[in-house]
Formats: sequence, structure tokens, C-alpha cells
Amino acid sequence: MSLEEKFVKLEDAVKRLEDEDISLEESFQIYKEGMELLKQCNEDIDRVEKQVLAISEEGELTPFE
Repeated sequence: MSLEEKFVKLEDAVKRLEDEDISLEESFQIYKEGMELLKQCNEDIDRVEKQVLAISEEGELTPFE
């Protein structure tokens, strides 16, 4: 699942949690799933950040640190 798809699922989870007719059990399950998605998103973002290249003063591409 792409990062964008995970964000869409997170948005959907938030909308479902805002529903007044949601049961407590269902809200806990949605929250748990949302937190797992958020963790995956953070891991994806961390991985991408490590792949970003920076241009040195000499004009060479080097890994971002």
C-alpha cells in the first residue's frame, strides 16, 4: 500500500470515529488500526527521508544526513 493510500485510510478512520452512532468497541478497533497505519506512515516517511539526496558545495549528490 502506498503512502498516499495509507493517508486516505487514516482520513477514513477519522471520519468513522467522528460518527456519533459508532460503538465503543468499534471505535477502539478503528483507533487501533489507525495507530498502526500511522506507524507505517512514519516508517515510510523515515525511509524516504534517508533516500533524499543533498547537493554538496562541489555540486555532487550525497546521501541526506
